[in-house]
Amino acid sequence: MNTPSSMALELTFDPYAPLPARRGLFVDAAFVAFLLLIFVTFKPFAVRDVAALSLGDNGTGAGDVWRQVCYLVTFTALVLAAFQSLSTRIVSVMPPLLALLLGWCLLTSLWAQSPDVTTRRAGLEIVIAMSAMLGVHALGPERALSLLRWVLAGVLLVNFASILLVHQAVHLPDESDRQLIGNWRGLHFHKNIAGAISAITAILFFFRALETKRLVHWLIVVAAVFFTVMTRSKTSLALFPIALLSGVLFRVTRPRSLERWLVLTAIALVAGFGALALATQLPVIERYLADPTELTGRVAIWQAQFAFVRDHPMLGAGFGSFSNTGALSPLYHYVADKWVWGEAHGHNAYLQMLVTIGGIGFALAVLAFVVQPALAFRRLGSRSERMFYAPLFAIFVFELFHNFSESDFLEGDGPAWVTFLLMLACLHAGRHRPVGVAATLAPEWQAP
Repeated sequence: MNTPSSMALELTFDPYAPLPARRGLFVDAAFVAFLLLIFVTFKPFAVRDVAALSLGDNGTGAGDVWRQVCYLVTFTALVLAAFQSLSTRIVSVMPPLLALLLGWCLLTSLWAQSPDVTTRRAGLEIVIAMSAMLGVHALGPERALSLLRWVLAGVLLVNFASILLVHQAVHLPDESDRQLIGNWRGLHFHKNIAGAISAITAILFFFRALETKRLVHWLIVVAAVFFTVMTRSKTSLALFPIALLSGVLFRVTRPRSLERWLVLTAIALVAGFGALALATQLPVIERYLADPTELTGRVAIWQAQFAFVRDHPMLGAGFGSFSNTGALSPLYHYVADKWVWGEAHGHNAYLQMLVTIGGIGFALAVLAFVVQPALAFRRLGSRSERMFYAPLFAIFVFELFHNFSESDFLEGDGPAWVTFLLMLACLHAGRHRPVGVAATLAPEWQAP
């Protein structure tokens, strides 16, 4: 018969339990450094040079050696921290489907027009994905999510301060797209990035506030929603209440209840039919979107992507080949208007994946980003699991639909994409360790 002391001893040896304080501070620092690289970037408050943008410079510092070195140093630190806590289990931190997809992204360098670009960008993608997985597994989902919340709260505070103190924290009158002028962007490069990050911040703190009932958490929610409104990011504003409602329904419904089935089925059907339509009804959609000036110019990009996919349906042009590749871009011979060449992404992640990694990679991505997480969420049933994973489910819904008008998936160190990776990591880590063990063993590790 197990005594309380023997049970405590067994828990102590749980490989996913919190680290001792000294090692815990090390992994904390490494994980926070990784989050700051993602959400603050190497060019906070970057001046948007219209001439540079027309040549495809999206302001993210792509190809910067210092940027690559920083990510590799952070990755190395997270590997060491994860190995200390997981030992040989470190090989299981990456979900197999995601590993297969990233391997395919690297493989596309064999037929890409610019194999060195594809190899470098796929390599960076692997480093970032592994860093997210290692950090969550080393810390545990609870601690990782807590650190993410407070980094985002800090970013939100800086964003508000920058509106008063930094001239370029709003889109300035010299923007080529006149619709951007006056929209808030804070330290971020574009108001759509700022809008997505603020909406995600509001989602995470909304569910935290439901648990703690603390005024400070509700104030952060209100502030994040207000900043999202001021960015005028239409997609984030439209999806925020939908994601929030989905998370609340997930929180209050049991795994096999009719409500849970209805929510998951509706999300799966919309996402599935949308992706299927992109893959099988390209001519119909192209005729429907006949005016290239619609949707702030997105249609012109989508038309070119449809045409490319129709000519290259299976293998794609090569991972990372869409933007910042000049004449090597897969759309170079499919557009007449030169402004399209300077676009940083395709404004639809599903379509962009079809262009860059082809039908095979697209199928792997749907399995890794839609099917597998949905099945994992469906299995979660205990009250503690529902409470912990509700904000992650809301982010899952937000990202699935956000990617129909933006390109987050597989977008290097894009903040929305890394948030999605952290959600996947929490789901994967949760399969090995019940939620709540960290709180039982070491409550001082939980942030307020």
